[in-house]
Amino acid sequence: MKILLIGGGGREHAIAAAVKRSPQNPLLYTVMAKKNPGIAALSEKILIHDEKDARAIAEFAKENGIDLAFIGPEAPLSAGVSDALWAAGVPAVGPKKDCARIETDKAWARGFIEKHGIGGNPKYAVFTDYEQAAAFIDKLKDVAVKPAGLTGGKGVKVMGDQLPDIAAAKAYTKEVLKSDSVVIEERFVGEEFTLQAFVDGKNLAFCPTAQDHKRAYEGDIGPNTGGMGAYTNAGALLPFITPEEYETAENIMKNTVAAFPKETGDEFKGILYGQFILTNRGPKLIEYNARFGDPEAMNVLSLLETDIVEIMKAVTSGTLDKIKIEFSNKATVCKYAVPAGYPDEPKKDTEVIVLAENAIAGTATGPTSDLIVYYSAVYEKDGKIFTTGSRSIGVVGLAETLEEAEKISRDALDNKIKGELFFRKDIGTSALVRKRIEHMDKLRAEKVTKK
Repeated sequence: MKILLIGGGGREHAIAAAVKRSPQNPLLYTVMAKKNPGIAALSEKILIHDEKDARAIAEFAKENGIDLAFIGPEAPLSAGVSDALWAAGVPAVGPKKDCARIETDKAWARGFIEKHGIGGNPKYAVFTDYEQAAAFIDKLKDVAVKPAGLTGGKGVKVMGDQLPDIAAAKAYTKEVLKSDSVVIEERFVGEEFTLQAFVDGKNLAFCPTAQDHKRAYEGDIGPNTGGMGAYTNAGALLPFITPEEYETAENIMKNTVAAFPKETGDEFKGILYGQFILTNRGPKLIEYNARFGDPEAMNVLSLLETDIVEIMKAVTSGTLDKIKIEFSNKATVCKYAVPAGYPDEPKKDTEVIVLAENAIAGTATGPTSDLIVYYSAVYEKDGKIFTTGSRSIGVVGLAETLEEAEKISRDALDNKIKGELFFRKDIGTSALVRKRIEHMDKLRAEKVTKK
């Protein structure tokens, strides 16, 4: 079995490690824009090339007799890499370009959800004219401002957070409109969570819920990043989500998948990532991604017990309902080590020393290990690892409880990862999780009081 992986980040290292754990002993071929040393060590053959070059990737797949492909990041999906692979006779885990618009075009996504009565949408409108957008901001008063296109998880700004007032929201809207249309939405108040699922066009197999942390510094302050870390609880639910709320989020995603053929004429096959916010009115949809989250992929794939190659076959053949997908009943805490000065002025080309070599993904065995280390934006030179300026190393602790998993991750970053790096110490801690639970208890109580 020959598997092709497109992408070279921490998410893709987690995918590569899961593929190499398969009892089928598949050969891994990889296309990366920049060489990830962790992925390279697991690969039979690598092509350092533009990940958006659909034609070249399809040719590479044909030349090497690839059986199945897995597309990691959003940019290749937007460029039609999945379409090109299927056209070349290579089944791909990753939606075709039209279906990937659920992530790549936020304006399209909101209209799609509204048109098909899927639920979870905020009050929103899409604008290309500043005066009209400003008037809508005045009407809603409390808003989120989103560029319509891809921004690497860093383009959304919210009042009461990155935007202190209406004037700031209008100023950011004007800035966005210089290069993109803008989506103005009502701001939801609550706790965010991620629900990811393998999708075969009709059936969904859900992963454990996770909570990502976008802000750079402890206490959820500082600039937005691609994600400083995430945690999952033992079992499917985060501690602040009820089974009923979880079911609502599941149904929103199921209804979304069912609507794709009606809208695009094609089925969504790949990973659907729902970014939800839990409010006192239940889960609401912040946005969809058409691939695994980074870092959330590192959390859930570290727990995956089912052979991912069998899952890939089921996703591409429409037979997910025929297999049982299982995850280890453990908690995970993933913390990213990032260069000093990240994200605004990161220190580049500084050495990173990983002392936990036996825990590097690929040699670790997944859920039976308590520590897995994933390489992200680093490079190798003369046998040494160096930073590039983006997130460097993802460290995942696995344990029976969140408290234990957090300690494993933190201890590894304190003692086994050396360099001019920092990480958020609060992710996955008992204090942070208790704060989330108390926040939701307060919001639910407010709803009861208002009734």
